[in-house]
Amino acid sequence: MLREISLNILDVSQNSIASKASLIEISVEIDTRRKELVFEIKDNGCGMNEEQLANVTDPFFTSRTTRKVGLGVPFLKQAAEATGGSFEIQSQVGVGTRIRTLFHTGHIDCMPLGDITETIWSIVTMNEALDFVYTYRCDDREFVMDTREIRAIIGDISFLTPEVSKFIHNYLEENKQYVDRKE
Repeated sequence: MLREISLNILDVSQNSIASKASLIEISVEIDTRRKELVFEIKDNGCGMNEEQLANVTDPFFTSRTTRKVGLGVPFLKQAAEATGGSFEIQSQVGVGTRIRTLFHTGHIDCMPLGDITETIWSIVTMNEALDFVYTYRCDDREFVMDTREIRAIIGDISFLTPEVSKFIHNYLEENKQYVDRKE
């Protein structure tokens, strides 16, 4: 089982990448008053058929040919439900998949968010051919990063260019700090 919510976000995002998505939308919403954390990942990948969707939370079912088990989604569902939260998945072949997970952060079994900045930075810079829209919200503040907007500014310069990579990282970190600040 992954020990941080951000690592679960990385795992689900990797599933979206493997499904040949060209657009992946990741949102993290924290409500400190209600003590809830919701993350949602939507993609426009190949989607799942009814059998795959019905079995996605079974750890002994996987569509991968490289191994016989798929533990990421079942463990994610278990982790969310252990906090009194929930796990939802919707998918349609040829349209894509949407996963929404709710954690009750005040529950003793709730894992920490972890380093979401590093996670999103890694996903974006290592998959620069894909489009990502990342939304981070805490209570009444939010910021959105859309890699299509970054590409429009920098043109053909790679996200892996040190200056661009550092800009993306700093942009994520500075905006997260702004959103998280208490007044």
